[in-house]
Amino acid sequence: FYSPRVCGGSSTEFFQNALRRCQPSDKHISLLKSVCLPGHVDDLFPFFLRHAKQIFPMLDCMDDLRKISDLRLPPNWYPEARAIQRKIIFHAGPTNSGKTYHAIQRFLSAKSGIYCGPLKLLAHEIFQKSNAANVPCDLVTGEERVYATEDARQASHIACTIEMCSTNTPYEVAVIDEIQMIRDPARGWAWTRALLGLCAEEIHVCGEGAAIDLVTELMYTTGEEVEVRNYKRLTPLTVLDYALESLDNLQPGDCIVCFSKNDIYSVSRQIEARGLECAVIYGSLPPGTKLEQAKKFNDPNDPCKILVATDAIGMGLNLCIKRIIFNSIVKPTVNEKGEKEIDSITTSQALQIAGRAGRFGSSFKQGEVTTMHRDDLLQLKEILSESVPPVKAAGLHPTPEQIEMFAYHLPDATLSNLIDIFVSLSQVDGLYFVCNIDDFKFLADMIQHIPLNLRSRYVFCTAPLNRKEPFVCTTLLKFARQFSRNEPLTFDWLCRHTKWPLAPPKNIKELVHLEAVHDVFDLYLWLSYRFMDMFPDAALVRDIQKKLDDIIQIGVCNITKLIRASQSGAASGAAEVMSEGFPFSRTKRDARTVSDHRDAKSAEPLSIALEEDLKSHRRGSLANRLLREGLLTQEMLRQLESEWQDQHRSGRYGLASKRNDQSSSKEMGKKKK
Repeated sequence: FYSPRVCGGSSTEFFQNALRRCQPSDKHISLLKSVCLPGHVDDLFPFFLRHAKQIFPMLDCMDDLRKISDLRLPPNWYPEARAIQRKIIFHAGPTNSGKTYHAIQRFLSAKSGIYCGPLKLLAHEIFQKSNAANVPCDLVTGEERVYATEDARQASHIACTIEMCSTNTPYEVAVIDEIQMIRDPARGWAWTRALLGLCAEEIHVCGEGAAIDLVTELMYTTGEEVEVRNYKRLTPLTVLDYALESLDNLQPGDCIVCFSKNDIYSVSRQIEARGLECAVIYGSLPPGTKLEQAKKFNDPNDPCKILVATDAIGMGLNLCIKRIIFNSIVKPTVNEKGEKEIDSITTSQALQIAGRAGRFGSSFKQGEVTTMHRDDLLQLKEILSESVPPVKAAGLHPTPEQIEMFAYHLPDATLSNLIDIFVSLSQVDGLYFVCNIDDFKFLADMIQHIPLNLRSRYVFCTAPLNRKEPFVCTTLLKFARQFSRNEPLTFDWLCRHTKWPLAPPKNIKELVHLEAVHDVFDLYLWLSYRFMDMFPDAALVRDIQKKLDDIIQIGVCNITKLIRASQSGAASGAAEVMSEGFPFSRTKRDARTVSDHRDAKSAEPLSIALEEDLKSHRRGSLANRLLREGLLTQEMLRQLESEWQDQHRSGRYGLASKRNDQSSSKEMGKKKK
C-alpha cells in the first residue's frame, strides 16, 4: 500500500483501494467503514498499514475489543472505593499558604493514613515528619520500602509516591498532594487512580483552586460531595519593578531559575567568577544531592548565599529564598502529540516557582520576584496577573489487565501494536483523556525482539527512565535480555556493567555519566521491587548508590572547575567564550516546535549542548550581550575593536584573507584536475 500523502488521492480513496487489494468479506468492509470512515480515516492510515496482518482477525472480535477499551466509566474500576461513602475535602490555595500543612495534621491525628505525593522527596519529608511526631509511618516509592519498625511490620501510616498507592487497603485518611497534576500528559493517570480508587473515609486533596471544578464533577459521578477550604498566602510576595540586569547585583538569598542545565552551568560559573559561592539544583541530580545543596544554601553559617536552580525547586524542597530571579521566561515543553515546543511558562508554573520566595517560617518575612533581563519583566507581570486556567480533564492509562485481554483476542500483535489499537478504539467522555504513551511504546519497540511474557514485558515498559539517556536505555535492554534467559542480575554483574567503583568527575561529561549511572541503580532497585528473585541484590545496590550520591555531590560542589575542564578541551575558542555568557534564555514567546531540543534531564556532553546554544543565540548583538552579562566592559570593547582593525588591515584574521584562502584552494584543485 502507498500513503496518499505520497501518491496523491483522498483519504477515502486510499482506504477503499486498500480494501479492494485485501479482498475482505462484506462483513469486514462494513466493520472497517464503521470504525474508520466517520472522520477518523486520516488518523488511521498508519494504523491500517502497521496492523494489516491483525486487522481482519481483529474485526471478528471487534465488539469485545470495544468493550475492553471503553474508558467512559473509570469510577467503576474501583468497587472497594464505591462500596464506602467517602468524604472529600479540597484544600485550595497558592504555594506557601499552609494548605498541605492542614491536611497533614489530619493525617497525623488519624488511626491510619496514606500520603500520596508527586516526588520521592515529598514522600520522604512526610515519612520523616510522621516518625518524628511519634506516628509510625512507612516509606514506599518505586525503588524502595522503608519500614518504621525494626521488625518490618507494616505501619498504620504510609507516605508514598502517588503511583505506588494501594487502592485495596482501607485507611481512615488519605492525602493527595498537588492534585492539579491530574492534567499532566504523562502522569495524570496516577492522580485519577488515587482520587477515584483510594479506600479512605476522608480524602484530603491539596492543590491549585483551578482543579476544584473538575474534582467536583468527578466526585459527582461517584455520588460524593466535595468540601472546599480556601487558603491565602501566609507571607506577601512582591513583583519588583526592576530587573536584575547584571549578576553584580545579586544579594544573599537570591535564587536564579533557569530552564536548562546549560543555563545552570553558565550562570553558576559567572557567579563564582565574581567571587561568590552558589548552590546548584536541577532535575537529574539524585535526591540526596538536591537535599545537600538545599541544606548548604539554607545554612546561615555557610558562605553559600546564592542558589542557581531549574524549576525542580517548584516542589519537594524547603528553601530559604528571599528573591526569585527568572533567567528566562521560556521553557521547553511537550505538547499533547509528544512534540517539543518552546513557549512562555504558564501562569501555574510561574506562580509555583515564584511562590518559593519568602517561605513562611524562614528568615525572610516576604518574598520578591523579578527577571534577569529588563524586557522579560513586563511579560512576567502579565503572566503572574493572569488567572490559572481551570483543569478540564483527568488522565487515564491502559491497565495491564486491559492489555492482557487485548492480547488474548490478538495473540500475534506486538505490545506496541496492542497499545496503538487500544488507544485507537478507546472511548472517553469529556472529563478524561488518554495519557501520552510515547515513552511506553519506545521501550516496547526497543525490547520487542527479546522473548518475554506479556506481563513482564509490560512491567519493563513502565520503568521510569529518561529515554534520552543512551546508557540507561542500553542497560534496560541488557536487563531484559538477561531476565529472558532466567539469569539473575547480580551485584557483581551490575558492578562490571557500570565499571564500579567510580572516581569523582573531572569534567561535565563525566558528571552527566555519573548521573546516568545513578539512574541505572534506580532502575535496578525499581525492578527488584517487582522481580525480587531476578534482581536479588537490592540492599548492596542501595549501599553503592549512596556512595555514588556522595561522589556526585563532590562534582556538583566543584561544578565550575568541571565546566572549565570541559571548555578547555573544546576545539573552538569562540565557543568557549560565548558559552560562558549565553545561556539558552532569549527566545520569543511564540510557540515553535523544536524536535531536536533537549530538556533539563538531557545527558548530552557539554560541547554538543554549547553548539545548540550558539545556534539559538545568533540573533542580537554579541557585544551587547557580553556587556549585559558583565563579561565585557566598554574599555575592553574599544580595545578589541582596535585590535580587530589592526589585524584586518594586516590581513591576519580578516574576511579578505579567508576569501583569498578559499579562492587559492579552488585554484589548486583545478590544477590537480
